[in-house]
Amino acid sequence: MQHATRRQSSRWAARGLCCVLAALAALWRPGAACPAACTCAGFRLSCADPERSLVAFPALSEPEMENITDIYIANQSTFSSINEKDLTLYRNLRNLTVTNTRLTYVSRQAFQNNLKLQYLNLKDNNLSSLSWKTFRHLNISYLMLSGNPLQCSCENMWMKQWRGEEAEAELLCVEEGGKRRPLSNLKLPHCVVPKVTLNPQRVTVLEGSNVTLTCNTSGTPTPNLTWNACQLTSSYEIVSSGQSSELRLFHLSSLDNECKISCSSDNTAGGSEASVQLNVLFPPIISKLMDGIPDHHWCIPFSVSGNPQPELRWLFRGEPIKEGAFITTRIHDYSEHEYHGCLQLDSPTHINNGEYTLLARNVYGEDRKSIFAHFMHDPWNDTTATESIYYDDTPVGPPEDRVAVYVVVGIAAVTFAGFVLMLVVLKFGRNSKFGIKGFVLFHNVPVEVVGR
Repeated sequence: MQHATRRQSSRWAARGLCCVLAALAALWRPGAACPAACTCAGFRLSCADPERSLVAFPALSEPEMENITDIYIANQSTFSSINEKDLTLYRNLRNLTVTNTRLTYVSRQAFQNNLKLQYLNLKDNNLSSLSWKTFRHLNISYLMLSGNPLQCSCENMWMKQWRGEEAEAELLCVEEGGKRRPLSNLKLPHCVVPKVTLNPQRVTVLEGSNVTLTCNTSGTPTPNLTWNACQLTSSYEIVSSGQSSELRLFHLSSLDNECKISCSSDNTAGGSEASVQLNVLFPPIISKLMDGIPDHHWCIPFSVSGNPQPELRWLFRGEPIKEGAFITTRIHDYSEHEYHGCLQLDSPTHINNGEYTLLARNVYGEDRKSIFAHFMHDPWNDTTATESIYYDDTPVGPPEDRVAVYVVVGIAAVTFAGFVLMLVVLKFGRNSKFGIKGFVLFHNVPVEVVGR
C-alpha cells in the first residue's frame, strides 16, 4: 500500500514538473525562432558566432521581440547597418552591443521605438560619422564609440560635449591625411553648436491679453528654428526673419494657462532649446457642483478653476458655514487646470437638508453655484409608513409576513403559559384544601403473605 502511494506521489510530482517546464517553454522557445547563429536565453539575444554571420538583427516572433531587453552582436563580418525598422518591435530593449562588425551606417530613426534604451556599445566598427539626432529623444547613460574611424567632421563635433556616465576620455577622429587626433581638441571653422535665447523669460498676463515671444539663435552652419508648444486654444502666428523668429499670441485663453512653449535650434553640429511657461491670470470658474454622494462620509463634489487659486467658502440656506470636524472642504486632486474636491459632511441628518452654495473668489473675480442636498427625511413630518428615514434601498417585507410573525409569537406564549400551569397543578394539587388528589402513578396496596 505504501509503495503504491509513493508511486502515485512520484507521478504527481513528475506531472507538476512537466507543467512548470511547459510554462517556461511557452514564455521562451529558442528552438522555434532563434537563428542558428545566435543563442536565446531568457530576455537576452546573443549572436557572436563568426562562422555563421548575420546580415541584420534576427526577426523573432513579435511576443519574443517584446520580451528582449538585451542584444549582443559581435564578430559578424556581414553586419553593416542598423536601419529604420530593424529594432521597431524590440520596444523593451535596454542594452545594445554591436561590436567588431562591419557596421558603417546607423539611421537617424533607428531607435525611434526604443525609448527604454540606456546602454549603447558601438565599439570597434567602421562608423565614420554618427548624427546627434539619432539619440536626442533618448535618455542614454552609456555610449561607447571608440575603435571606429570617425572623421574629424562637423557632424561628429557633438561628441565633444557628450557628458554621459561612460564618457570616453580619449575618443579619436581621423583627419583628411589619415592622421588621428583626440576629438576633444578638435576645432573646425564654420562649425559651431547653436545657442538660443527666448524673451521674455517669464510670461504672466491677464486672460485676453496679447503676447509676443521672440527667439534668437546663433551657430554655424545656419541653424533651423522650430517652435514647439501644447495644443494652443488661443490664436497665434509665427513671423521669422533670418536667425530670429516671433510667436505672436492673441487674446490668451485661460485654457492655455501653464502651457509650455519651446524654441529649438539645430544644425549639423548639435542643437539647443529654450522654454517658457504661460502664467495666465483669470477669475474663478465653477465647472461642476453635484448632489451629495454617500461614502465613508457624505460628499458634495465640485470642480473649480482659477489663477491664482480661488478661496472657497460655503453657504447653507444663505448663511455662511462654519467649517470644523464634522463639515469641511477637501481638495483631492489638481488636473487639467482644475481643483477637484468636495464638501465633506460627517453623518448629516434632516437638519442638514437644504440649499448649499459654493463661493469661489480670487483677486480677479468670483463665481457661485448652488445645489439642493437631501441627506435624510424629517422623522416628525414623515407620513409614509413604509418610507425609510434615511435613503435605503433595502426592500421592506409585505404586511402579511408581519401578521404571520405575530401569530406564531402568540401561539408560543399560550403554549408556555399552559406548561407553567400544569407544573403548578402537579406540585401543589395533592394537598389541596379543595380535596383534589394529585396524580399518582402507584398506590400503596397491602400485600398478604400466605404460608405454605
